[in-house]
Amino acid sequence: MKNFFLKRIQGYVRVYIDAPFPEHFLNRCLEEGIDVWKIKKVGDERLSFFMDLEDVHRIRPLIKKTEAKVHFSTRYGFPFFYKKMLKRSGFVLGIFLCLIMLFTGSNMVWGIEIKGASPQVETQLVKLVNDIGIKRGKFQFHLPSEEDIQTYVTEQLDGATWVGVKKKGTTYQFEVVEQTLPERAELLDPRHLVSKKKAIIHDIFVEHGQALVKPNDFVQKGDILISGYIGKEGKQELVPAVGVVRGEVWYRAEVEKSIESLFTTLTGEQKDKHYLQLFDWEIPIWGFGQPEFSDFETFEDVTPFRFLKWELPVSYKKQKLYETSPFERTYTDEEAIEKAIQFASDEMNKQFSDDTEIIEEKVLHETIENGKVILKIHYKVVEDIMKEQAIIQGD
Repeated sequence: MKNFFLKRIQGYVRVYIDAPFPEHFLNRCLEEGIDVWKIKKVGDERLSFFMDLEDVHRIRPLIKKTEAKVHFSTRYGFPFFYKKMLKRSGFVLGIFLCLIMLFTGSNMVWGIEIKGASPQVETQLVKLVNDIGIKRGKFQFHLPSEEDIQTYVTEQLDGATWVGVKKKGTTYQFEVVEQTLPERAELLDPRHLVSKKKAIIHDIFVEHGQALVKPNDFVQKGDILISGYIGKEGKQELVPAVGVVRGEVWYRAEVEKSIESLFTTLTGEQKDKHYLQLFDWEIPIWGFGQPEFSDFETFEDVTPFRFLKWELPVSYKKQKLYETSPFERTYTDEEAIEKAIQFASDEMNKQFSDDTEIIEEKVLHETIENGKVILKIHYKVVEDIMKEQAIIQGD
């Protein structure tokens, strides 16, 4: 049998043959080289099969010779589909025109978005992008690449340290980082801001200087992030680089957590004690003696005495002793792993500054042995990665 896809293109039909001996008709077809398939007997004197549309005219002489009756049941393939479409030419034309309009509109510029620019810089940027042809209704394939656009506007735009260009659908998005000269910049020595560790740039803000990196760039330790040289080549001047660069940094931690944990619970029994505190001396005034329970937890509240606006060296101290009872709990493996992950996150946060953010944590390996859960956890952290590097004149 011929390739089925080709048969779909050429077209084929389902045929029913009624004759005293329909097998004779099939034999004649085979003798003439007519391709038939899926032959099925549906009665004593009836057969069904499929054949190519182009062979239909070749069976007419065979029908006369065998005196068979032929009925064409179902038609398949492109030729029949094409005839149906001709009958609905208006509908087809509408679909075709709609597709052309969608295609055309999808390849044109319909929007320009500018973020981070002051009104003066935004006006200048709009004029620059219009000069290179980025306008509403302009075909995108007539425009330069995003890299070329970024290079051009960064060089031509005054007052901008960095301009990011991104094409999103039919909109060109420009993100501008403007130069901001600090009032006391002249008091600082010329310097670069360099990376103090390996990282991927997450975000950058330049107050003074020239950005040499952009978000998603990978930097090594010592790479210059914000340069102290500003201006175009041949007209550069030295300034103290000022800004903020945060990067994605990776840490790996290993933590152990026991499956069995000992807790202390309060029973509800308590004893109150009251003291008068003078400097380092404590004078009991109520609640003498030891509590009747041996295990307890102590909570204290100290209130100093005051005279007018002055605080005296005498205080009232109230002490509450709560009875405790030890309680041992055994975690399931899943609970122990969850507790270990939380413990590791808390310990990591203690090592970071307040502006550091853990954006991803992933357990690389977990082991349960000797009643302990041992985890190796990978952390992705966004933190300040800058350090200063002095610029020595003449380097």
